[in-house]
Amino acid sequence: MTAPRVAIVTGASRGIGAAIARQLAADGLSVVAVARSGEALDALVAELPTDSLALACDLRERDIAPQVVAATIERFGHIHALVNNAGATPRGDFLGFSDADWDDGFALKFFGAMRLCRAAWPSLVASHGAIVNIGGIGGRTGSAEFTIGGSVNAALLNLTKALADRGVRDGVRVNAVNPGSIATERTQVRIERIAAERGIDAAQAADELARRLRVARFGTPEELANVVGFLLSERASYMQGSIVDVDGGHTRTL
Repeated sequence: MTAPRVAIVTGASRGIGAAIARQLAADGLSVVAVARSGEALDALVAELPTDSLALACDLRERDIAPQVVAATIERFGHIHALVNNAGATPRGDFLGFSDADWDDGFALKFFGAMRLCRAAWPSLVASHGAIVNIGGIGGRTGSAEFTIGGSVNAALLNLTKALADRGVRDGVRVNAVNPGSIATERTQVRIERIAAERGIDAAQAADELARRLRVARFGTPEELANVVGFLLSERASYMQGSIVDVDGGHTRTL
């Protein structure tokens, strides 16, 4: 009997990360779900159809990534896929952000992902595995209110390209997905803020935000998870260093 493929998914306790974990488990992979919320992770893993593992930890801490990799190999013996999804960055006035805000913005989404890539790389080489980094369209198009997030995402996309270059030699596929406006808790916060500012209900505020972004609607976490599942499958075997925008047409530049 062939052992199942194994994927580490970070930021898996809710939203996009949870949808990715469900999609990969539906595709037959065992999932190592990583996030800070242990209770939410346990609930997620309990519903997955494959033998999976919840690891509650904070990837901002420098020594955690090797521990995640070691725990995965101890449980399953190998790693076939890594999805770096963890990390949220604030919107706001550039002049209002402190050094601590910038440090925190990079700590999880960039450095946490980089350290996991480094720690998992030998096992991914052995399995001819794949990495998908979840960036964001702000890394491609600058915005005055998203200076931290845009900078972090741009760095993550460049790391994707650099690791893909090494991956050609080592046999590891590395790609990235840029979500646009996905219907998650973070998007709901933006909608509620607009509703409060404009004195309108949430449905009207959602329509207004979609029009402002020039998209027909918000995407779902499941739609993005489908793309990640494809990139980790053999159907995407010739994709290397690709950056895929899943944004409803929001990004209009080349």
